[in-house]
Amino acid sequence: MNNISVYLENGLFFSGKSFGATGTTVGEIVFNTSLTGYQEIISDPSYAGQFITFTTSEIGNVGTNRQDMESKKAYCKGIIVRNYSEHYSNFRAEESLDSFLKAQGVIGIADIDTRFLTKMIRKDGAMMMIASTEYHTEDKLRELLKNSPRIEEINYINEVSTKEIYTHNNSIFDIEKFVYSNPPVSKAKIIAIDFGIKQNILNELTSAGLEVEVVPNNISSEYILNKFNTGEIKGIFLSNGPGDPLVLEQESKLISELSNKSVPMFGICLGHQLLSIAHGYKTKKLKFGHHGGNHPVKNLKTGAVEITAQNHNYSVPDNITEIADISHVNLFDGTIEGLIYKDRPIFSVQHHPEASPGPKESNYIFQQFVNHILNMK
Repeated sequence: MNNISVYLENGLFFSGKSFGATGTTVGEIVFNTSLTGYQEIISDPSYAGQFITFTTSEIGNVGTNRQDMESKKAYCKGIIVRNYSEHYSNFRAEESLDSFLKAQGVIGIADIDTRFLTKMIRKDGAMMMIASTEYHTEDKLRELLKNSPRIEEINYINEVSTKEIYTHNNSIFDIEKFVYSNPPVSKAKIIAIDFGIKQNILNELTSAGLEVEVVPNNISSEYILNKFNTGEIKGIFLSNGPGDPLVLEQESKLISELSNKSVPMFGICLGHQLLSIAHGYKTKKLKFGHHGGNHPVKNLKTGAVEITAQNHNYSVPDNITEIADISHVNLFDGTIEGLIYKDRPIFSVQHHPEASPGPKESNYIFQQFVNHILNMK
C-alpha cells in the first residue's frame, strides 16, 4: 500500500496507507457505526459525495460479491478504516475489497485512528475533506479543498438516478439457497421514483406483493398522474438518495404536484425529507447525521422500540406537526423518524426499514404501504 494524505476543513492534516483507487478526491466525511455489511454501505447511492469512516476496526475480511450490491456501482468518494484485511475468507466472496474499490474508482484509506476521527466528527460535525495519493503537502491540499464545491452545492441525484424506466422483478435474496426467492402474486402496481434507490428497498416492495415500475428523478407529473387516473398504478414510492434535499427544487416541485392530486405516497429517508419540503417545511442539517445499524426508534402508535438502520444528514423540522402526525421518534436525539400526513394519503419514515445492512425490525412498514394503497377508495 502507498501513502495517502488527507486534509480536513477544520485544519487536521494526516497520512495513511492507500488501497483501492488512486488519485485526488474531495467529499464530506461522515462515520458509520454498523458492525457488518461494508459492501452494502459502500454501494448505497445515498453516500454519493461522501467519505465513510467505519467505526468497526476490521474491513475487507469477507471480500465482496455481486449479490451484496445496493446499486449498479459505488458512488461514495472513499472509505476510511483502521485495519484493511488484504486476505479475505467467505464462501460468497468473488474478489477482494481492494480490487472492488479499484474497479469502482473509490479511494481506500487505512491505518487511521478511526476512534479519534469519529470522536472529532461528533465534536466538530460532518465536514469537507480531501484525500490524495498525488499531493502530500498541507498547503496544496488546503488550496484544492478551498477551491472545490461543497456537497450542499451539488445535485448528486442526476448522477445516481436511473436514466431509463424499468420494472423490478427480484424479491428477497436467500443467502442459504444463494438465489432470489420467488416474489408473491402482485396485489397492486406502484411507481418508485428513483432518487438513488437501494436494491433491497425494491426487493422488499416486491416481496410485500407490489409490482414496481422504477422511473427517473426527472419524470413528469403528467406521466405518473395518467397512470394513477387510469388505475394502472395505486401509489407512489419516494426513495432514499444523497445530498442536501434543499438543492432538489425540481424533485420537490414534482412531489408537490403529485400530493396536490391526493395520490397515495410512501417515502423513505430522502423521500421523507422531500415530502416535508414539498409541503413548505424546510429540512435542517444535523451536526454529524445518523449513519449505522443500531439507532433506537420509538413507534408512537405501538410503543415498541425498534432498532433501526439509518443513513442521513438532514432532519424534517418540528413544526411539521402543523400538517402531519409524528409516528416514530429517534431516541438518541428526539428527531422525527416518521410522519403520517393529516389531510392526504401520505406517510414516510426517516430510517431504513429494509436495513441491508442492519436489523429488520421495521420491515413491517412495507406491508403497511401495501395495506395503505389497497384500502384506498
